[in-house]
Amino acid sequence: MSKTSDALISAAADLRDAVNRLSFAAPISHVYNPLDYAWGPHATYLKRFGATKKRVILLGMNPGPFGMAQIGIPFGEIAAARDWMGINEPVGKPEKESPKRPIEGFACPRSEVSGRRLWGLFAQRFGTAEKFFAEHFVANYCPLAFLEDGSRNITPDKLPSAEASLLYAACDSHLARLVQILQPEWLIGIGGFAEERALSIAEKHPVKVGRVLHPSPASPAANKDWSGSATRSLVKLGIWPA
Repeated sequence: MSKTSDALISAAADLRDAVNRLSFAAPISHVYNPLDYAWGPHATYLKRFGATKKRVILLGMNPGPFGMAQIGIPFGEIAAARDWMGINEPVGKPEKESPKRPIEGFACPRSEVSGRRLWGLFAQRFGTAEKFFAEHFVANYCPLAFLEDGSRNITPDKLPSAEASLLYAACDSHLARLVQILQPEWLIGIGGFAEERALSIAEKHPVKVGRVLHPSPASPAANKDWSGSATRSLVKLGIWPA
């Protein structure tokens, strides 16, 4: 391992432990922390693709139920992680698992649409994962997935302010470390929430902040031509050549 990936793994372990100390009240019924039960594939992702400094960090919000929540890799579309990144490792179970949202690891039959769109664009543009990760890295701001009534996904911005403030403090600290370790020129929020958190970090760190549309199928704009929209945004910022 490189010193860079070592530092990323150490930072992720600290974030894992910090958010495990937090508690969340009803209507949240289940909290999944894939940095616990899917630590193996997550650490492999950091080791394999976080070994060098990066020009661009693309920042997501938090795990999707059929992506990172399953396999511990940001925007973890299983086919992309397994076939494009070459990661396929055992995944355990959360301490409190919802029967409505079981963790099946790489055996999960569902597709993470956001991840399929995101990694699909990068694979199309760069060809290999190695070429993409030479200058880019993808991370999530928050490592936790929140479920209401055992199945409905709740995003961090919907948490009560008292709970959110403690969560954001831990996640802001980790994001600052990520920027210090990888020393990117750009921090790109995937969606508005991630852009806001990136801007809060940029007040104290010399990094430029931009934004691309979130690839969620819940977004009508993303369902039209997400890859085209994201590409145009990155070209306009001068991150990608036209």
